[in-house]
Amino acid sequence: MNFTAVFALTFGIILVFASEKFDGGSLRMLIQPVAFCIVIGGSFCASLLNFNFTTLKRAFKSVSEVFYKVEDDSKRILEEIIQIAYFSRRNGLLAVQEFLNQVSNPFLARGMQLAIDVDNPTLVYDILSAEIAYEEEEEIISSRVFEALGGYAPTFGVVGAVIGLIQVMQDIQNLQMVGVGIATAFVATLYGVGFANLIFLPIAGNLKQKTRDKILLKELVLQGIISIQMQENPAVIEEKLIAYYRFHHKPLRSGGRV
Repeated sequence: MNFTAVFALTFGIILVFASEKFDGGSLRMLIQPVAFCIVIGGSFCASLLNFNFTTLKRAFKSVSEVFYKVEDDSKRILEEIIQIAYFSRRNGLLAVQEFLNQVSNPFLARGMQLAIDVDNPTLVYDILSAEIAYEEEEEIISSRVFEALGGYAPTFGVVGAVIGLIQVMQDIQNLQMVGVGIATAFVATLYGVGFANLIFLPIAGNLKQKTRDKILLKELVLQGIISIQMQENPAVIEEKLIAYYRFHHKPLRSGGRV
């Protein structure tokens, strides 16, 4: 469980309701099912028109990545790259095939098998780079869905407010009801802006960051595969990994181990 994300969302919602309560307002005024349906229903329908149902389903499924921590296996992957590099240097590239089934990362195993089968580093690089590019496009679409929702929600919030004001104007002679009606109408705007800036857009940013980390790791694995295929010095390959760990974790220690 990603407690930071859960805390941020929960505390943000509580803060909104607490502010209304401390200001002397009624929490009941902030609970408007009609406004909720207009904002959420309208935003979802607009997104369904923009994207297809399969894309939306995959995007909502990816929300679990925001609230549940995924095990960071980058250290183990980089260790495997270095171990393969030293083994290949001692025994030759073909010998690596003997233990590829023990490699934990599918992309690394598949890439090394391709490097063994295709004696052309440029072609191997092009094939794996294309795979990375396709995966990045597939991953990034989920964040675009929530970015779109973040744009639609405030607009439908305004739509809900306008609908509420139209109803208020029909009973404009009752001044007491007009005041309550206007307050109720603008709850839709609050919903639109709140959902966009507290839920949809932050989720989009989080998913985009996770996609960036995944692609960066795959590009690093690709660099390791090509370096191993070209029989570069394992110490040089290890040095290429230092920049990644300086940015994400900690520097690698010399000696062929992380």
